[in-house]
Amino acid sequence: MQLSRFDAALQEAHHVDKLLSEGHEDEDSLQEKFPFLGVPFTIKEAFALHGMPNTSGLVSRRNLISTSDALVVSRLKQAGAIPLGVTNCSELCMWYESSNNVYGRTNNPYDLQRIVGGSSGGEGCVLGAACSIIGVGSDIGGSIRMPAFFNGVFGHKPTTGVVPNEGQFPDALGVRTEFLCTGPMCRYAEDLEPMLRVMAGPGVRKLKLDEKVSLEKVKFYCMEHDGGSVFVSPVDREILQAQRKVVEHLETQCGVQVQYVTIHKMKYAFQIWSAMMSSRDSDGQKAQLFTDLLGDHGKPVWPLWELMKWFLGMSLHTIPAIALALTEKLMKLNPGGNAKLVSMGHSLRTEMMNLLGTDGMLLYPSHPIVAPKHYFPLGMPFNFAYTAVFNVLGLPVTQCPLGLSSEGLPLGIQVVAGPHNDHLTLAMARYLEKAFGGWVCPGKS
Repeated sequence: MQLSRFDAALQEAHHVDKLLSEGHEDEDSLQEKFPFLGVPFTIKEAFALHGMPNTSGLVSRRNLISTSDALVVSRLKQAGAIPLGVTNCSELCMWYESSNNVYGRTNNPYDLQRIVGGSSGGEGCVLGAACSIIGVGSDIGGSIRMPAFFNGVFGHKPTTGVVPNEGQFPDALGVRTEFLCTGPMCRYAEDLEPMLRVMAGPGVRKLKLDEKVSLEKVKFYCMEHDGGSVFVSPVDREILQAQRKVVEHLETQCGVQVQYVTIHKMKYAFQIWSAMMSSRDSDGQKAQLFTDLLGDHGKPVWPLWELMKWFLGMSLHTIPAIALALTEKLMKLNPGGNAKLVSMGHSLRTEMMNLLGTDGMLLYPSHPIVAPKHYFPLGMPFNFAYTAVFNVLGLPVTQCPLGLSSEGLPLGIQVVAGPHNDHLTLAMARYLEKAFGGWVCPGKS
């Protein structure tokens, strides 16, 4: 945890104890008013929490202290939850290792030599390490689901437009408002739905969370890999074995037939995500440049100059942030190719929606490999495509833990449904937790 408010949290917990001891309201009334009364939670540092820093790993913001709460944080506090503090992320939340020049690097609780993922990596870490029980994350390319996978917990990326993103930095502009999702991260599957209800507020009416789910009536599809992209690692054998165990369990215990599918466009997931992230929205507004975000309302950063400064040990930015800024420049050199990829993305979304309908779920790897060692992402920077593609498709996805590998590292799976069918993936998360054990305490074989 990057900065805690333990003293204030203890004082708030004493107020809760006093409220309960006075007995002015019965338990049912308190449950309705304050569904998370006295429950501690943590928040990705990219979200505003009153009195806490809100740097998103940017050195130029290191002295910034929030004077208000992000909307989802405010809603959880109003529901009775008690914030413990804020957790680490990657610089500007755009890399899948949570390391920056403000707080340093966060290590995986299952193996300190390995990454926690990003950008909500600190959140995944404190949940996996049993320092916190529920948390707030955000996801524009897998930033909830990768940390949840690497740290052996549950993470839900809701359907686009259900949970508000206000109060985080950087917030999305232009077309990226359709891809950025705020969502819950939890040690236990049963906490995902009540968290989502509170965080979504009125937006929860877009979902069907009160609809009972019978898994026996769900159409299940399975895809074991992206089709062989040269930019992405092959899927680990143990991840495939875990996914096949899920399929076998569904077929033997639920009596369903899981259909294996091949969706050819998934092979181009990274290219599609990258092109759509850089595209204009329906009003013609350009996507915000990463170089502008690095400048944080000052002068835009020049990537090549920053790279030279980095080699001399003079840059305030991390090498992944500089590399992303350079990639952004290169993407502009091929507008025709980008337009084709955007069109392919829209076609993929239609294909996926037709496949899933309102009663289908897709089983798909959360990541091609288990939590890698530090710095590995620099050599395989596009492995996040396994999660990122679902952001630009706007689909709800839940990452579910499936025990530990032979090395003692978390395994997991993504469960994907059609738009506004979050209730399906959340029900599946609860089922898989019962069937496969869910979160495993670090150090426990």
